[in-house]
Amino acid sequence: MCVRISPLTEDEAQSVLAARGIGGGHAIRYIEAPDPTRDARPGARVPVYVPSKTGALEVAMLEWGFPLDGRPHAVFNTRIETALDQLRLGRRGMWAKAIRDGRCLVPVRAFYESHRTETVPSDRTGRPVRRQYRFRLPGARAFLLAAVQLDGRFSVVTTEPNASVAPVHDRMPLVLGPGESGVWLGEDFAKLSSRDQVRLLANPER
Repeated sequence: MCVRISPLTEDEAQSVLAARGIGGGHAIRYIEAPDPTRDARPGARVPVYVPSKTGALEVAMLEWGFPLDGRPHAVFNTRIETALDQLRLGRRGMWAKAIRDGRCLVPVRAFYESHRTETVPSDRTGRPVRRQYRFRLPGARAFLLAAVQLDGRFSVVTTEPNASVAPVHDRMPLVLGPGESGVWLGEDFAKLSSRDQVRLLANPER
C-alpha cells in the first residue's frame, strides 16, 4: 500500500512537459535522496498529468485520496484487478468510471512502502514502527506512476509486486516504463496489468 510519494513540484512538472521533444539537457535536476519534508501523503495536493480536451497532457493539482464513509481521503490506492473487474462486468463500483475516463499519470522521484515485519524505533514516540523503504528508478530524475482521477481527486493504481518490492510489501504502484504512459492513457491500458514491472532501487529509510 503506497501511502507516501516524493512528487515533483508544479513548476518541475510543467518543465518536464515543456521539454518533451526538445533534445539536449534535462528539465529537472537529479536528486540522490529526495527531501522528506516535501514528500506527499494522502490529503496532499500533487501535480498530476491529465489529458486535455485536445488529447495533450496538462498539469492539474489534485488531492490524493477519494472520500469514503465521511473520511475525505480514505481511499488512496486502487487495485488494478478490482478496477478492471468493475469495468469489465459493468459494476457500479467506485473505480469503474475513474479507470474508464480518468486515467492519469503522477510524476515522482520516489515512492515508499512499509516493510511487512521489519521495525525501527519511532523518532517521535520511541515505539517500534514498520521501517519505510524508498524505491527509485535507477538513474532516473523522475518516473511515472499510473493513477486514476475523478472530481479533483486521484488515487495511485497498485499491482502485484516485482522482484524489487516483493521482499518488502505485497503490493506496489504500477510504475510505467518507456512508452507505457501512452498505453496507460490509451485504449489498451488493461494489458499493463499483466506485464513485468521495471526494476527499482530500494533504500531503507534511516
